[in-house]
Amino acid sequence: MVIGDPIRHSLSPTLHNAAFSAAGLDWVYVACPVPLGGAAQAVHAMRTLGIGGMSVTMPHKQGVAAAVDVLAPEAAALGAVNCVRRDGDRLIGENTDGPGLVRSIRDDLGFDPAGRVCLVIGAGGAARAAIKSLADAGAVVQVANRTTATAYEAAALAGPSGSVVAVDAAVDAELVVQATSLGMTSDDALPVDPARIGAGQILVDLIYHPVETPLLRVAAANGATVANGLGMLLHQACLQFTHWTGVAAPIDAMRAAYV
Repeated sequence: MVIGDPIRHSLSPTLHNAAFSAAGLDWVYVACPVPLGGAAQAVHAMRTLGIGGMSVTMPHKQGVAAAVDVLAPEAAALGAVNCVRRDGDRLIGENTDGPGLVRSIRDDLGFDPAGRVCLVIGAGGAARAAIKSLADAGAVVQVANRTTATAYEAAALAGPSGSVVAVDAAVDAELVVQATSLGMTSDDALPVDPARIGAGQILVDLIYHPVETPLLRVAAANGATVANGLGMLLHQACLQFTHWTGVAAPIDAMRAAYV
């Protein structure tokens, strides 16, 4: 199941139910609306009802992190959980967001971040996950954010490879990850001047609704390789599936489910 508020828009049930069917598993995945403050009760329900696994989205990633028995290293570093798995009687909190992003840019875009200059725009939960996993993959990570102090806190997750820059540094980045909510509505300001992103660069906008943001559209017209957040969603879901079931995720069936 997946918990969040709101949660009706979630594609996770579509992805995971397609995966269970393709893998021949008699499992079912449902979306459960849980209001703010209900994270601990949801974790308790998982224990009581014997639920095999749980996905976690906003606003519960920190609350679930405080309620599980053990945090895996990625989740502990971020202080946020997006996946709960069972290990005997223990509930383990994982975070597959950042690793899912790295898998998506490697497998879907053919880009290895090791030694490459990668700019992350934003310093919230999605940005922090991206920063840490890109650094773990060997990238030179730059962080641009409207609030400088928050940018420095996020960049610290990258260790010595992290730095804070102005958003105009996008012109020199090989990979730009747009990790703010700007672009979800047509009235939003662009998070970066799209003239600074063009041929020879990759732009990943973690928004996937709409599937094409104004920034993606203009950057593609400038010659950049672009992708929305569906790749990250798919690959982090594959990692969750394997955490719960112990088998490789049927990625082709999962991808076909939302195309």
